[in-house]
Amino acid sequence: MTLTPTKADKFSFGLWTIGYNGADPFGGPTRSALDVVHGVEKLAEAGAYGLTFHDDDLFAFGSTDAERQKQIDRLKQAMADTGIVVPMVTTNLFSAPVFKDGGFTSNDRDVRRFALRKVLRNVDLAAELGAKTFVMWGGREGAEYDTAKDVQAALSRYREAVNLLGDYVTDKGYDIRFAIEPKPNEPRGDILLPTLGHALAFIESLERPELVGVNPEVGHEQMAGLNFTAGIAQALYHGKLFHIDLNGQRSIKYDQDLVFGHGDLHNAFSLVDLLEHGAPEGGQAYTGPRHFDYKPSRTEDEQGVWDSVSANMQTYLLLKERAQAFRADPEVQEALATAKVAELRTPTLNEGESYDDLLADRRAYEDFDANAYLDGKGFGFVRLQQLATEHLLGARS
Repeated sequence: MTLTPTKADKFSFGLWTIGYNGADPFGGPTRSALDVVHGVEKLAEAGAYGLTFHDDDLFAFGSTDAERQKQIDRLKQAMADTGIVVPMVTTNLFSAPVFKDGGFTSNDRDVRRFALRKVLRNVDLAAELGAKTFVMWGGREGAEYDTAKDVQAALSRYREAVNLLGDYVTDKGYDIRFAIEPKPNEPRGDILLPTLGHALAFIESLERPELVGVNPEVGHEQMAGLNFTAGIAQALYHGKLFHIDLNGQRSIKYDQDLVFGHGDLHNAFSLVDLLEHGAPEGGQAYTGPRHFDYKPSRTEDEQGVWDSVSANMQTYLLLKERAQAFRADPEVQEALATAKVAELRTPTLNEGESYDDLLADRRAYEDFDANAYLDGKGFGFVRLQQLATEHLLGARS
């Protein structure tokens, strides 16, 4: 396979990622603002296919209609010139002072109404640009103090907002689905819908749950100490993986937003294997954009920004190549059989079998030799993982 990215790979980048100026809570910018047209052109040169953005990434908060339209027109022209598409759009409900207590769940009702109007306007823009996914990251939907937020009421207001958005895209005939992006904390002390599992449970409470899925991010789940690959498998299991954010994270700490793979490389390997191949018996698991939501390091100049763009795509393609070799290795297939990985697909009960039949089956309990598992019947998981490691490191072809 080629390690040169093409538009067929569906690699996309946020305008807020390539446009990150290096500012952090302890220091100001280290890079100048990035012009959107220049950014689109450089992404096209690098082999990306898509650009995503918050409204305030494209035009400043509080822009006049004329200023807003000017930037939209510039983006449209750049898209036409390069073939770059906009697969996803999102709305900034976290940067401006008005959202200091959230957008959909602010204690201030007037702020909630303003937030909904801001989102509805951006949904119209998403439809105009052909985006199929609208991501919702509730970075300010939370609190620092337990006494400050009625969480049950906040979830009701969150539900009210998402239900309204579902009604809106349905009535307008827009081909848009929503994806909730969980995060446990930062910038708030605690954020509502902190993990993928919380979001999945919330979605089932909605009036149009079929329109809403998840947009999990590597670093966000790993900040909560969770296994990202396992979470993605569950999202796929529920048919709710509408979008994905790829980056790197090293352990439970602040949100690092490193280049994809520049963190838990083993987990990145298993993730790419899952996204590309699905379960061990095969089958495409995810066909959407491979979206990189990271921040080029504050230490870099503009060349370093484009180096990091390439690094994300190169790492993904390298892991894809290694995953394909892992799948094709006869020793791996043998180790998978020893580990009985495929046997988990076999139902525990026979077709038509009831609990009465199970209770009558002496082989299932009375005659079952549970003691055989002491000093015997090992699963060989360590051997299987070592084979994965050897493929990951390129020790096996």
